[in-house]
Amino acid sequence: MTIRKNILTIILAAGKGTRMRSAVPKVLHSLGGLPMLGHVLNAVEKIKSKQTVLVLSAETPAVEQYAKGHSLSPEIAYQHQQSGTGNAVLCTEPYLQNFTGPVLVLFGDTPLIRPETLERAIETFTSFLSSSPVAAMIVGMIPSDAKNYGRLILGETEDVIDIVEAKNASPEILTIPLCNSGMMILDGRHALSLLRAIERNPLGNEYYLTDVVRIARRQGHRIGLYRAENAVELEGINSRSELAWAEAQLQHRWRTAAMAQGVTLMDPESVYFSYDTQLSADVTVYPHVFFGPCVKIESGVDIMPFTHLEGTHIRTGSKIGPYARLRPGTIIGEDARVGNFVELKNTTFASRAKASHLSYVGDAEVGEGTNIGAGTITCNYDGYDKWRTRIGRDVLIGANSSLVAPLTIGDHAVIGAGTTVTKNVAEEALTIGRSKQVDIAHGGKFFHERKKARLSVKKKETS
Repeated sequence: MTIRKNILTIILAAGKGTRMRSAVPKVLHSLGGLPMLGHVLNAVEKIKSKQTVLVLSAETPAVEQYAKGHSLSPEIAYQHQQSGTGNAVLCTEPYLQNFTGPVLVLFGDTPLIRPETLERAIETFTSFLSSSPVAAMIVGMIPSDAKNYGRLILGETEDVIDIVEAKNASPEILTIPLCNSGMMILDGRHALSLLRAIERNPLGNEYYLTDVVRIARRQGHRIGLYRAENAVELEGINSRSELAWAEAQLQHRWRTAAMAQGVTLMDPESVYFSYDTQLSADVTVYPHVFFGPCVKIESGVDIMPFTHLEGTHIRTGSKIGPYARLRPGTIIGEDARVGNFVELKNTTFASRAKASHLSYVGDAEVGEGTNIGAGTITCNYDGYDKWRTRIGRDVLIGANSSLVAPLTIGDHAVIGAGTTVTKNVAEEALTIGRSKQVDIAHGGKFFHERKKARLSVKKKETS
């Protein structure tokens, strides 16, 4: 993206979001593992504004905390009373004073916006300034369902001459397909004079940002138009059903991008990505796989059905699942095998290592070529602390073994099936720690005879 040092971006996120019916602020509801606001901040970060200001309510400290932890780290302005979008933008007045560049106004509940769309809008606005100056530019769209969007009224030269809110529109105006997306760019040289001139609307008892169109025309300025190519990007999310719709849009976007980059998705609709999932070419993902945040998978990896991954890096040629769960901090080496009903957490699993079924390996280091038998668990938690298990290379861990950490097992060691290992094991050692088997002659016959006799008595008593 082009570095644009003379742009001020304002993101409005002070709304209460009552239609979400949630104690969680609307813009913190997640899509693909990232809050809605995070998607907007990520897009803004890529256009490299000179400064970004986030307008919040003082009653949502969680939103401020999240924003300050984001790499963009926007400035914060407060809207202390919910009195409309015009007032919200005016709350950034200290940043607008003496600012003469473009002022980009966005909303924190439009998580589908792409940085490329922001770039094109800015370029269009810049072209207006160099040819026929405008005081502002409205971003218009043609949504599939106009719903309650305001309609844009255009002049002969495609200048915007008015924005009519749907609730105030006549039936004739409601037939206009071109709608106001809410996104706009103001010329910083005129921004404050326009914003200060907005009056409280008697119907909504609020200050509407859209009134800048009429005000600018009264002051003798033009209002430009940018037609967004994809209205979906500009849809605001206001309810749980719209949140689900936005999730579907993002998942479709990410699935399409993955396949375009050489990833095979056996059943795309059943695979769920996170915002930061990284898949290399020639990865094959089978149906019903869930990618949580921070997953990176190198080429030639097969992810089998019903596998759940998060915080994991899988190197070339490995095979994972089905029904595997890889939790944060897990690194899988080349050509490794993690099979069905295997869970790994905070574990380095070296190349050619195998855990084919029914095992838990947590807080561990597993060496190259080591085989973890079925039913093996690392006992890593004592109720207070987590302890590490270190297993060397080419170790054979027998089925149903319990490895009690802290523990080190040397290279080429063999652990007999059913062993509980509580002490370090030397290289090339054979370790067996199970109860002695006792055989009682004819004991099985006596067991069955006794059980059958008791069952016979019970039947007589109940008859």
